[in-house]
Amino acid sequence: MECNKSKRLTYTEKAQRIVNSLTLEDKISLMSGKIDFKEVREAIRKKTDQHYNYIPYPAGGLPDYHVPPMLFCDGPRGVVCGTGKSTCFPVSMLRGAAFDTDLEEKIGHAIGKEVLAYKGNLFAGICINVPYNPGWGRSQETYGEESFHIGEMGSALVRGVQKEGVIACVKHFAFNQMENSRFKVNIDCNKRTEREVFLPHFKKCIDEGAASIMSSYNLYKGTYCGHHDYLLNQVLKKEWGFDGFVMSDFVWGVRDTVEAANGGQDMEMCCTTYYGDKLVNAVKDEKVTEDKINEAALRIIRTLLAFDECSSKVSAGVIGCPEHIQLALQAAREGITLLKNEDETLPFDRNVIKKLLVLGKLGIKEVIGDRGSSEVYPQYIVTPMQGLINAAPETEVIYYGGMDLNRCKELAKSADAVVFVVGYDYNDEGEYVAEDQNDLYTGAVGGDRVASLGLHKEEIRLLQEVGPLNRNSAAVMIGGNMIMVEEWKDYVGAIIMAYYPGMEGGTAIGEIIFGDINPSGKLPYVVPIKESDLPQVNWDTEYQHYDYYHGYTKLEKEGIKPRYPFGFGLSYTTFKIDNLQIKSDFRNITMQCNVANTGKRHGAEVIQMYVGFQNSAVDRPVKILRGFKRVDLAAGENKTVEISCQVSELGWYNERKNQMEIEHMEYEIYVGNSSDNLISGKFILE
Repeated sequence: MECNKSKRLTYTEKAQRIVNSLTLEDKISLMSGKIDFKEVREAIRKKTDQHYNYIPYPAGGLPDYHVPPMLFCDGPRGVVCGTGKSTCFPVSMLRGAAFDTDLEEKIGHAIGKEVLAYKGNLFAGICINVPYNPGWGRSQETYGEESFHIGEMGSALVRGVQKEGVIACVKHFAFNQMENSRFKVNIDCNKRTEREVFLPHFKKCIDEGAASIMSSYNLYKGTYCGHHDYLLNQVLKKEWGFDGFVMSDFVWGVRDTVEAANGGQDMEMCCTTYYGDKLVNAVKDEKVTEDKINEAALRIIRTLLAFDECSSKVSAGVIGCPEHIQLALQAAREGITLLKNEDETLPFDRNVIKKLLVLGKLGIKEVIGDRGSSEVYPQYIVTPMQGLINAAPETEVIYYGGMDLNRCKELAKSADAVVFVVGYDYNDEGEYVAEDQNDLYTGAVGGDRVASLGLHKEEIRLLQEVGPLNRNSAAVMIGGNMIMVEEWKDYVGAIIMAYYPGMEGGTAIGEIIFGDINPSGKLPYVVPIKESDLPQVNWDTEYQHYDYYHGYTKLEKEGIKPRYPFGFGLSYTTFKIDNLQIKSDFRNITMQCNVANTGKRHGAEVIQMYVGFQNSAVDRPVKILRGFKRVDLAAGENKTVEISCQVSELGWYNERKNQMEIEHMEYEIYVGNSSDNLISGKFILE
């Protein structure tokens, strides 16, 4: 039963009656986690099975009033709880590359069921921060660089999770785009940038009905986001009408009792440090009003009562079940992105490729992502090497890590084809461990990609020197965000971006390389020719300013051609998009086009709709994504595709009037299969 906002609000009266009967101590007991942080940290250090979030982490609960505790389960690539059971989906960045909101909603249903099977009731895996620079170590947890796209994908996950009766917690609110300085950095930007770039996707998830928000560690305009009256009270709760509760990011998301409580922080997680008795005393000392406590208690009780009634009944057998694993595989198949395929290097023909060489240390690694709070523990993981073996059982598959270049060259010359598996793992990027903070996620390495956005030097040399020795050479890149390719792209015939593809990722890699699956992923970010084309970030800093433009909008505004545009991805077939038609009224803009598969095999294409602003009276991007749809087509098949966009999505933020405004003018519509390969039309908004 879906627990939407309207249904949740029907519990207001009952929740208020409970609040009215509680003591101050009872109400404040709802507002903190119950985990002993020191015990958890010690268990992790001793490498017991009790890893971070091994069980759902509780907060609050009033048994005498039949109010269940909040039971926290982390994400987003699956449910973190348990060991050797959960379904490990591909990271959100790969799922963003699938551009498939229907599939993302199905994944949300699966995750919701697994949360319930673990006896949890909240999933904190709706990560929708915008990577201002792709070096952000944790950007694998979000869907891409584009606010509209992130909002659509995040909203789909919210829908799926909450239709199972599990609270969806959206994070990290807000301006959380770096790891190494996440506990100290003060982010600044102008109001237009705030409202058009960094907040719209959060609002979209709230409008979709998300019932919980996690605040972030960093500061915004000088105030910690966990204490931020403007973000939490004024924007989230008052302006957006958010009815749920706000929780802090763990342990260091609250730094001051009074500031946090007055700033709109409803729940301190995952342990009680600044709330509890300190908050009781702050109320008694009249530094925090009891009305503030009453509001937080009402939000928490109302949400928990509503979801307790709405939750599905599931058995432990749904955890890691075949149906969910199949969804993980489908996501990997849809998101893995083909970037180069010179002279149809791929797919490999099993009848021709009898000896396949796999080079690179990542070839035999379990490449599912970082080892921070998002780490999921599945029953098995298919490595790239194993996936290739499974895809071609009659082919001899040889592996070598690539340490000795002369040995690599000898092996490449004697093989029928070479697959290089290169890129990153948890040592290179991920959630940051702050040594001076005794970070909870002991054992993780991670952090931001400070040195370079390219491959390791030894991998570049491997590709440059060995790639040309075999005409059937393909590079499979592993990583959570954009990887530079300029130094080596011309030395191999094909390039695939596999991201962190989940527990069945190796299977999907093998299927795509041998042609059982036609690749259909699209880059959810731009790949520049030079790193300097991107916004520059100081990863070790106490202050960072964010400009209005980043990613593809920055390159387009500056007239810089990328190596691969946003939304780009090749296929083993070809498509034609034509017959563009546009209609608009005061509420919606709708475009129709014809899409034809002009090749010889089945395939899927992602039709993307962008809106342009050539006639704007203010500074606007050249164009911005405002709709997308996946379409499956058999060889020779045609379909009519329709995409609609609400007129409100075309607005700009007028700082003088403090509101979004719509310009009445002639707009451009661009439709295609990337942000570069487009047909265009125009419409007038009266």
